[in-house]
Amino acid sequence: MTRKKARECAVLIGYEMGFHPAYGEEAVAVRVDELCSEVWYDELKLSATPPEGSQREYILRLLRGVSAHQPELSAYIDRYAVGWKFHRIPRVAVAIMQTAMYEIAYMHEIPEAAAIDAAVDLAKRYESQEVSAFVNGVLGAFSRGEKLR
Repeated sequence: MTRKKARECAVLIGYEMGFHPAYGEEAVAVRVDELCSEVWYDELKLSATPPEGSQREYILRLLRGVSAHQPELSAYIDRYAVGWKFHRIPRVAVAIMQTAMYEIAYMHEIPEAAAIDAAVDLAKRYESQEVSAFVNGVLGAFSRGEKLR
């Protein structure tokens, strides 16, 4: 499994977690194992095999980090989403942006440009062209505005 696919897995689970804010640490790990089964991968065409080792840990790190920093990440989205109210932003777009923002702010081994490009690619896959352009704009403004690196 590639990092791109692992990131997509994290975004999809993060999106689901947005509907269940009480997800605990154990529930997150169990859900990663459930959703990252071979059947799920065959259905969504994410990968031929479920994530193992470092890719599974990368997914869990993203999910734990986004969960732990969700209020902060949501505030960033609200700050940089010019012309959009947070509650009106599609939840998939929120999950995508929170994941990318977490990578930019806390996973310094991942280049900012790579996190933004991956987020825009995911937005193109799951949202409209308008929303993917919005995601690109918000993440670019966030990257420039916060100077986290």
